[in-house]
Amino acid sequence: MDLEKHAKADPATPAKADLTQHAEPPALRASDADRDRIADILRDALAEGRLDATEHSERIDAVYRAKTVGELEPLVRDLPASGARPRPVAEPRPHEWEETGAPVDAENMIAVFSASTRKGRWRVGRRTNAFSLFGSVEIDLTEALFEQRLTVINATAIFGNVEVRVPENLSLRGSGTGIFGNFEVHTLEADDPEAPVVVVNGYSVFGNIEAKPKRGKLIADLHQRLRKRLES
Repeated sequence: MDLEKHAKADPATPAKADLTQHAEPPALRASDADRDRIADILRDALAEGRLDATEHSERIDAVYRAKTVGELEPLVRDLPASGARPRPVAEPRPHEWEETGAPVDAENMIAVFSASTRKGRWRVGRRTNAFSLFGSVEIDLTEALFEQRLTVINATAIFGNVEVRVPENLSLRGSGTGIFGNFEVHTLEADDPEAPVVVVNGYSVFGNIEAKPKRGKLIADLHQRLRKRLES
């Protein structure tokens, strides 16, 4: 009797072991860096015209809802990866490189129960991160110097305000979400295909994010190039 029970029990033991052995590993959880990497690819695709504003908005929403890496990858499967993009013609200046060799081209503007302002004649980096918590951030690009064609502003306003002002003769695009708040980008398309492109993305929670052109303000060097082209 005991031998019979043992014989019946033995076949079941390896079966349980096989189930454990072949069980699929748990899905890898997505980190903030993983989401930012996918968001960067989507923002570049929007600026290059590969995605329209609606498609970009839908995918960005999915990015920040994603819990695993497996949910992120399909969102950029039909887009070139950032590492496959051609490098810009103008290389960053030597003092803009970290010891690791990576270019430093991002500026952080933070206002927590305070105000942060950038205006006047200043050099615009490729990326600006603006964060407002019960504060105010003002980014005025009307007299700024653009050293690259694409500039991305990532804005977050929580019970705060972020305002972006641009010249009238560049392209302004963007996508974001307002949760009990306002996110508004007044889209512009420049007549000159070589004009700078400013992309504003982000979200507001009980706050306000607004990007629009400043009437009568033009990029001076672009205005001069257009005039010379018309004269020739």
